[in-house]
Amino acid sequence: MARPLFQALPGTRDLLPPDTDRMRELVSRFAERAITAGFGLVVPPMFEDIGVFVRLGEASDVVSKELYDFEDKGGRHIALRPEQTASVCRIYAEARPTTPWKAWYAGPNFRYDKPQAGRYRQFDQVGAEVIGSHDPDVDVELIALAARFFRDIGLTRVRLLLNSLGDGADRPRYLDALRAHFESDVGALSEQSRLTLAKNPLRVLDSKRPQDLELVASAPVIVDYLSDDAGAAFERVQAGLTVLGVEFELAPRLVRGLDYYTRTTFEFAADGLESAQNAVGGGGRYDGLIADLGGPPDPGVGFALGVDRTLLACDAESAFSGPDTRIEVWIVATTGGFEATELADELRAHGIRTDRSFDGRSMKAQMKGADRSGASLALIVGADEAAAGMVSIRSLREQGAQQSLVPRSDLVTKVKEMLER
Repeated sequence: MARPLFQALPGTRDLLPPDTDRMRELVSRFAERAITAGFGLVVPPMFEDIGVFVRLGEASDVVSKELYDFEDKGGRHIALRPEQTASVCRIYAEARPTTPWKAWYAGPNFRYDKPQAGRYRQFDQVGAEVIGSHDPDVDVELIALAARFFRDIGLTRVRLLLNSLGDGADRPRYLDALRAHFESDVGALSEQSRLTLAKNPLRVLDSKRPQDLELVASAPVIVDYLSDDAGAAFERVQAGLTVLGVEFELAPRLVRGLDYYTRTTFEFAADGLESAQNAVGGGGRYDGLIADLGGPPDPGVGFALGVDRTLLACDAESAFSGPDTRIEVWIVATTGGFEATELADELRAHGIRTDRSFDGRSMKAQMKGADRSGASLALIVGADEAAAGMVSIRSLREQGAQQSLVPRSDLVTKVKEMLER
């Protein structure tokens, strides 16, 4: 077979059924959770002025290495969105909805990252944000929403890691301590971490490079530098999760991959994934991001969950197989009339998944199509059935099942009865 002229680019892939059906169902389950908690759907543009994303932190790989940015035909410097929190904050700054504003989203994002299992250059996320409240109970509600969603889809081996990055006043003191710690043995750090240290010592904590692990493990922890207010808020988050029965582990060196986080930060790790890259989602507070985008100094908190990684975690636990979207009924018609067209339309109107053959194929060829489709029933209409106003029904999944003749007026009732059985 000749190779096609074009193939999917590195870091991308084509999604086909049944994988697309499974992904759609996953998003639907998340939407149900979000809507019951008062969240409304927002759909940000897939590209923004690059300035929207530069606010994520120039020391982060997302901004320094992974942005898909370019100049458009109008001379504007724009970027494909690498995540959606910044876009949601830009929407809030522009539209000024009533607070607290609760928004959820789903859709693709783009990062020029090294492709690996569950990580693509075009990848889907679901997420939720609450803007306009300092209350740590909001943090609890969001974290619980994500935890309940993982439970909904059958995941049992997902751990919640929790930390606080403190307030703006806490950060400088902690950064000074971190910088002093790493500079005391800077030669032991990897070259990449030495470069990161010059920009933002906090980001060195996120390194997974073997050369850095010993120094990272012995680094000071920010909980020792929290203000009274930040410490009380963190205690409130922990107490709220405990009341709800949401288990968590304190992770004092958890910083996440973006620079805008303050106070609560959290991550969900799937133990079913064997690689070190086992995070299936996470988030935290970003109380200064909206002001950085030209909006009011309103606080925000949110999270995003990776759809691809979550589905890999489901595979590892044999959970969430997705919906059954197989055809239920296949129509075989040999009259040359519109019987197949009418029958398919009638059954679909009653919610019965129905398909048929085309191109005037023989009875034998149409029955082969019925078998390949995975349908449970075949409806057969020849000249005799059409003249008598009848339809023959044959079970395709029961050995030795007898073909029965049913009046057109009773067909829907009979088909539903047989499908339920």
